[in-house]
Amino acid sequence: MKKNLMIRVFAALLLLTTGVARAQQQSSLHQLQQQFVDLRFGMFIHFNIPTFMPDDWADPEASPAIFNPKKLDCNQWATAAKSANMTYGCLTTKHHSGFAIWDTKTTPYNVMNSPLKRDVVKEYTNAFRAKGLKVMLYYSILDTHHKIRPGQITKADIAMIKAQLTELLTNYGDITALIIDGWDAPWSRISYDDVPFGEIYGLIKKLQPNCLVMDLNAAKYPAEALFYTDIKSYEQGAGQHISTDNNKLPALSCLPINTAWFWKSDFPTTPVKTVDRLVNENIVPFNKAWCNFILNVAPNRDGLIDNNALEALKQIGKQWKNDGPVAPLPAYASPIISSNIAKFQPSNSSWSNDMNIMDFANDDSFRSTWQSNPNVKQPWFEVEFNKEQGFNMITITEDKVRIKKYRLEYNEDGEWKPLPQEGDHAGRVHIHRFPRVWGNKVRILIDDYTETPAIAEFGVYNEKR
Repeated sequence: MKKNLMIRVFAALLLLTTGVARAQQQSSLHQLQQQFVDLRFGMFIHFNIPTFMPDDWADPEASPAIFNPKKLDCNQWATAAKSANMTYGCLTTKHHSGFAIWDTKTTPYNVMNSPLKRDVVKEYTNAFRAKGLKVMLYYSILDTHHKIRPGQITKADIAMIKAQLTELLTNYGDITALIIDGWDAPWSRISYDDVPFGEIYGLIKKLQPNCLVMDLNAAKYPAEALFYTDIKSYEQGAGQHISTDNNKLPALSCLPINTAWFWKSDFPTTPVKTVDRLVNENIVPFNKAWCNFILNVAPNRDGLIDNNALEALKQIGKQWKNDGPVAPLPAYASPIISSNIAKFQPSNSSWSNDMNIMDFANDDSFRSTWQSNPNVKQPWFEVEFNKEQGFNMITITEDKVRIKKYRLEYNEDGEWKPLPQEGDHAGRVHIHRFPRVWGNKVRILIDDYTETPAIAEFGVYNEKR
């Protein structure tokens, strides 16, 4: 009896110790974001079936037979990254045309059915870790081969996405960050409702709590807050440029060293971007603004980085030294990851300009606005639901900072009730989190402003907490 009791006590202590150890291993989101910007500079590696075609947007029916890098050497990539004083890499596991370069069980459209028949993700992760480099992965939600595109997404498609992410976050060790593309971007048109963001985000955090989620969605969402991403990400080639004067969020900026993301036949003979530009116009100013810079270096069809790019990386390493951690990140609101239940719901407002009516304040576009008529002294805007909804967060995004004072209210059983006024205010974005309430209407009453108020988006959310 005493022996059994001792065994039980030991087992309980072991469980307690294990739980404490896991809690200690899991860092806070703010710590992880700080660690990410402290990395300063890394290598983006666009290498996939578009490498063997003339266009970055590959034919979705291209045969796996064309993927044949006969001299593939991920150790060369890692050595090149180290020569530039980079601290991590990020590989395109699956791009928009749906070809997977790991040993996936989810689809035959993968590298194991190519002439290479080797798990590129495995070789990349092993090579970079062997050099002391952190490992990140890129994954595209848009998948034209498997018809994961607007208007055709099924439950089976979502299940495949989850299965693929589970493989990537289970079979390849610790992944520092996952860069996601082709999701709720104006050009992909796959919304966070079509492929539910909260579910995917939750799965990633369940599999690897310390893995940061970076969605390349800066083309749509404002720079002042973290909408559906742990890190604000900017693709320079798509016209997305971080403000090094005003940024206060953990950020990433990406740029290819060549003229395109995937290798092109003229890359070996075309000059790459200058070392001075990459160091003095990207790495240095971005790092001062809590922005990590990731430089794309595309391997060629043999699976090797071209000599001109290798030399440029060496010169970067001579000109720029990694001085370690950047300044502490400022305080900011935690990411918004839940669905906006106010989107496209019936709305109403005080008198507004004909070209800026109330519908534009919840049309899922930050480029259009509801704007009050200048003759209205106390403007208001409201959203109505077809039934009572539970919610615990409201966001107000202005087109520019105009509103000085306002009140938020919700309607429950025909009675308007006040909501807490405290919140996070980051420039034109106002974020209010509060204990969950239930109501069928929500409104903002604007009491004071510098110019005629204009709201780009009014969001209502029911966050999981």
